[in-house]
This record gives sequence, structure tokens and C-alpha cells, in this order.
Amino acid sequence: MLSSLIFGMFFGAGNLIFPVHLGQLAGVHWFSAALGFLFSGILLPLGALLALAITRAEGIFDLARPLGKGLALTFLILVHATLGPFFATPRTATVPFSMFASHFAPSMQGLALLIYSGIFFGIVYFMSLKEGKITERIGKLLNPIFLILLFVIFLFAFIKPMGSADTTKASEAYLTASFTNGFLEGYNTMDALAALAFGITVVTAIKSWGIKSAKETSISMAKAGVVGMAGIAIIYLISIFLGATSLHHFALSENGGTAFAQIANFYMGPIGEALLATLSTITCMSTAMGLVIAFAQDFHKRFP
Repeated sequence: MLSSLIFGMFFGAGNLIFPVHLGQLAGVHWFSAALGFLFSGILLPLGALLALAITRAEGIFDLARPLGKGLALTFLILVHATLGPFFATPRTATVPFSMFASHFAPSMQGLALLIYSGIFFGIVYFMSLKEGKITERIGKLLNPIFLILLFVIFLFAFIKPMGSADTTKASEAYLTASFTNGFLEGYNTMDALAALAFGITVVTAIKSWGIKSAKETSISMAKAGVVGMAGIAIIYLISIFLGATSLHHFALSENGGTAFAQIANFYMGPIGEALLATLSTITCMSTAMGLVIAFAQDFHKRFP
């Protein structure tokens, strides 16, 4: 269950669309690009979780405390500001909006986004009010629904492949530096920073199960982190491969959201696009809940 919680919090806005777009960009070099993506998108976040587990820190502040309380507090504020109001949290609403809801109000995008964001974050706020329910709401509800819907799309892709990834054309930047560019795309998911912020939420979830020992908490976090990130890695590989094979039917898309929508429509028509819209909303809502709760927990602990 803890692995499902970690999976749900990490697999957010960019995690659904970046890999598909990377596959289109890398083409025939999709595998080396995937290795770079996995290095920064999986190993770095996992390393951050393991660092929290090994040091038995309960969050960003505890991890940075050896450098001094002032620097640790500054680091905490900067990380949460980046993951919170400045970049990552707003993106959890704009991604599903751009993939589906924006089509209903093409002439009033600004107002439509404002209304959608208000509803989206209203639901996130309501579901985040009780931190003790975070494991149940993400691990038992949202994440299983997401995995089932994603499995449906992947199943169609394996039954009826679009073509061979080995015969697709790579964009110029990926002809000689596919691993490096894949690494940069993986870093753009911001999961390396998110792992530091989510640490306190994971620790709180473990303690809510009655585990008080620092050693047992660290072991549980390490095991769950490995399993959860391994699951994300598998989805990344499939998504990157799917993006590469899609070049047999579609031109290089402007972004991964457009590419994934085209793929979903190719296999399932309008139903596929509706399925993708549901997928993106669920996964982004799970991440938004994780970010909001981690933000609240850390700041409440430092500024009670």
C-alpha cells in the first residue's frame, strides 16, 4: 500500500506526457534516451528517498540540518516554493485542462482555466483535509483506477502495434546525444526535488499504521520506494516505446499531451481521448494532493 502511495504521488503531470514525447523525439534511439530518462527520472528520486531513509530524516529540513538550521530552512522554503505555487502544483491543473477541458471553451481559455483550476484544487483541498486518509485515497482509490485505465491503452497498443521503433527517424538532437537529452527530459519531471518533499508524507503515513521505530520506518520507506519507482520505470519504458512507434502514423507532436491524445484516438477513437482525459486528471490530482499535504506538513512543523 505504501508503494502505491509513492507511485501515485510521483506519477503526476509531466510523468504521463514527457515519456511519450521523448519517444517521438528519440525515434530509433528510443532505448538509449529511455536509459537517460530513467537515470534522472527514477534513480535520482529513488536516491533521495533512500537518503531520507538511511539518515532517518523526516523531511527536507532534517536532511539539511547538518548544514545549519538557517540554511536548512532556506532550502526547505525554496524546494516547496518550486514544487508548490511557482511550478509543479499549478502544472497539475494545466496539464489535464490542456488535454481535454480546453476544447469546450476555445474562445475563453483564460476564464475556462480559472474555473477549471478552482474546481480542481477545490477537490484536491477537500481530499487532503485529513492527512490520515492520504494512503487510502491515493493508494487504494485513485492509483488503482489510474493503473486500470492505463493498462487498457497499453493493451490495445500491444495487440495492434503501430510499427517498429527501430525504423523510425530521430530528431537531430537525439542522433548523437540521445542519453543526455533523455536525462534532461527526466529531470524536467522534477521528481528528484519531489522526493525530498514527499518524504515527510511517507513518514507520516507509516507512523499512522502504528510503526514508531525510526529503523522500521526507514526500512519500510526504502522497500516501498524501490517497488513504487520500479513500477513507474516500467510505465516509462512502455510509454517511450509507444511514442517512438507512433511516428509511423503521426508527425512529431508539439508536446506529449498531443501525442498521447493522438495515440489514444488511434486505438479507441473519442472513447480513447475521454479515457486519456480521465487518466491525466486522476494522476495529476494524486500528485497535487501529495504536494499540498507535504507543503502543509513541513510548514506546520517549522511554523506551528
